[in-house]
Amino acid sequence: MGHIINAKEEIYFALAERLSKTPEGAPINEHLMEILHRLYTENEALVGSKFSSIPMPLSKISSLSGIEESELKVILDGMSDKGLVLDIPRKDTFYYMLAPMLVGFFEYTFMRTGDNVNLKELAELFETYFHSPGVMKEIAGVDTKVMRTLIYENVIPLAVETEVLDYEKATEIIRQSGGGAISICACRHEASHLGTACDAPTEVCMSLGGAAEWIIRKGLGKPASVDDLLKVLKQTQELGLVHLCDNVLNKPTYICNCCGCCCKVLRGINEQQVFATHPSNFMPLLELDSCIGCGICAEKCQIHAITMSDRKGGGEIPVLNSEVCIGCGACSAACPSQSLTMSRRAVLSVPPENIREKFKRMALEKGR
Repeated sequence: MGHIINAKEEIYFALAERLSKTPEGAPINEHLMEILHRLYTENEALVGSKFSSIPMPLSKISSLSGIEESELKVILDGMSDKGLVLDIPRKDTFYYMLAPMLVGFFEYTFMRTGDNVNLKELAELFETYFHSPGVMKEIAGVDTKVMRTLIYENVIPLAVETEVLDYEKATEIIRQSGGGAISICACRHEASHLGTACDAPTEVCMSLGGAAEWIIRKGLGKPASVDDLLKVLKQTQELGLVHLCDNVLNKPTYICNCCGCCCKVLRGINEQQVFATHPSNFMPLLELDSCIGCGICAEKCQIHAITMSDRKGGGEIPVLNSEVCIGCGACSAACPSQSLTMSRRAVLSVPPENIREKFKRMALEKGR
């Protein structure tokens, strides 16, 4: 019996090793192993451990796993339905890709509301895992980040508005996508099972363009027109949420609308000083003479980059930590005296051209 147990553990460890080698990474520890045991059957773990780094046809996976194609197709379909594998249509067939941890099967697990798994137990396991030493730092990336921050467009200075490119504007990204899908925010849903969720709306996670087709096909979201997505963008901006986008120049696959209390990425900043999102090309600039010291900007900052400090002559003034600020513009939009304006950063950042380039950069930076 011990031999059987050891053989089974070897299968799950091989899967963990495979996931740890994705560009995003997934450091192996006991908490990851517990998560994998709950999400993957033994057969699914075996198949997952055989994936290469690029999408593969059924025949190739069959050859690597030693499982006959008809049996393998059933296993892969089940994995895809659980968000463990992405099945990508190509002409008259499908190619398959192993879903990473983040952005990947964590989100797909908590985009669901069914009772096929114990979501409360998984929420506790994921919470412990993401707070394990080194996990978020590994997933966040080195120079190339998983996500990038989008500025609120209503606070872009008129003097530079004509210089702002489409990739910097959430509205243009949405329009160019042609529409997409709206899903439950995985982070807020997970937090609800932990009893820590805030009162921000949950159906605000946006998938875009072709990427949304998979979300809709798997029942993880509902179809959304460009207008539907723009309404969600406006709604979340009015609530002071932060727009985080897939860190690519062309055809981003998602825009998240995030709070500092539930979002894995913003909590990574708040609780571990780990940045998984690249800042926007803007940052706040304080006009001291008109500041009334109300503190609203500090209250609105989801990552506590602004604190209030005593002012000469009485009262308080906001102090910006430029090392923490990600340039979302929530503070500027909320300022009643228009004392916080957004200015261009001295050095502008251009994201990787596409997802392939992003993953290539991340892998190279991590020595993979």
